[in-house]
Amino acid sequence: MDFDLIIIGAGPAGLCLARALRGSGLRLCLIEQGSRGSLASPAFDGREIALTQHSAQLLRRLGIWPLLGHAHIAPLRDALVLDGGAGRGQQRMRISHTLSPRPELGHLVANHHIRRAAFEAALAADDATGATPSLRCGEQVTQVHTDAGAARVTLASGETLTAPLLVAADSRHSSSRRAMGIPADLHDYGRTMLVCTMTHQQPHFETAWEWFDHGQTLALLPMNPCPQTGLPRSSVVLTLPSQELQPLMDLPEAAFNAAMTQRFGHQLGAMHLASTRHAYPLVGVWARRLVAQRFAVVGDAAVGMHPVTAHGFNLGLRSIDTLSKALIQARQKGQDIASPALLQRYQRSHQNASRGLYMATHALATLYTRDEAPARLLRQALVGLGEHFTPFKRAVAASLTGLH
Repeated sequence: MDFDLIIIGAGPAGLCLARALRGSGLRLCLIEQGSRGSLASPAFDGREIALTQHSAQLLRRLGIWPLLGHAHIAPLRDALVLDGGAGRGQQRMRISHTLSPRPELGHLVANHHIRRAAFEAALAADDATGATPSLRCGEQVTQVHTDAGAARVTLASGETLTAPLLVAADSRHSSSRRAMGIPADLHDYGRTMLVCTMTHQQPHFETAWEWFDHGQTLALLPMNPCPQTGLPRSSVVLTLPSQELQPLMDLPEAAFNAAMTQRFGHQLGAMHLASTRHAYPLVGVWARRLVAQRFAVVGDAAVGMHPVTAHGFNLGLRSIDTLSKALIQARQKGQDIASPALLQRYQRSHQNASRGLYMATHALATLYTRDEAPARLLRQALVGLGEHFTPFKRAVAASLTGLH
């Protein structure tokens, strides 16, 4: 065997898995289409990741947390859910950090900082052996095959690599998962989200917004103050039908600032663009199986979440934590790390942890993208009732912190 484990995809999920297996004695290979430079210094992509307290604990244990940099970690103190237009009649539900055992519900870190820190941690030499994972950058996987004896990966260069176990961490549209014959339920929400960083006049009070307005969904993720101006700064997310979003992407900066200020109902005062603009289509993916013969999927390749509940990366970390612990235990006992029993335990554990949240997120996203009168009335009623029902808000706080 060339390696003990081959990981396809050196994004955050693949890199975190490699880091979690550091010191296990397993010989690892990471295969990535992108360049090494793009992994070491990822470009800003607009996305801020809401990390639960549980995810922060995992990143600390993996040694990734301190590599993020204190200036790049923003506290997420409270959450605010709004329904309807600004002004009278708007329903609000506040999820306070006081409903949880921590002084904040979670933390916000830009995706490119997570990628950078995960790369640095994953490629660091093992303290005991000095070994590092083998990294094949700029390589495309053309074929995957497994049998009772091994997993085999063929690269575009013609090279074939073998290992007892192959793990796919190559996005929610995983070609490796498809090549292994694992079906996935895909839901295209017919919406695209625009993400960017903006400064604004009014403070955000370290509170995240999820605002279900008429004909649009807005989100505000509080960031640390702008280092240049000292103004309050947030990651702004606008979700619209795909055909309506492109004109906003094309607006000159001054017109874009005015349009976003208006879309936020002037509740934050004047808003000004502080980054490039990025657009992402909204697609949810649920892999019907997470394993096959000598094969497993993790991260978005296992469960690709709609971002409305901000749990995508957090679920990905849970999959990595579950699988890595099983692999390390098997290695220590001298057992096959790709045994059917081990892989089935991983599948059962992660599907049980993610199924309810995925289904609830899908139902919520579907309800809040419909503008028919019955759906709007139901949304208003749910937000209004939730504000006055503390046990419900406590359950939401527990979900946001990941400590339930």
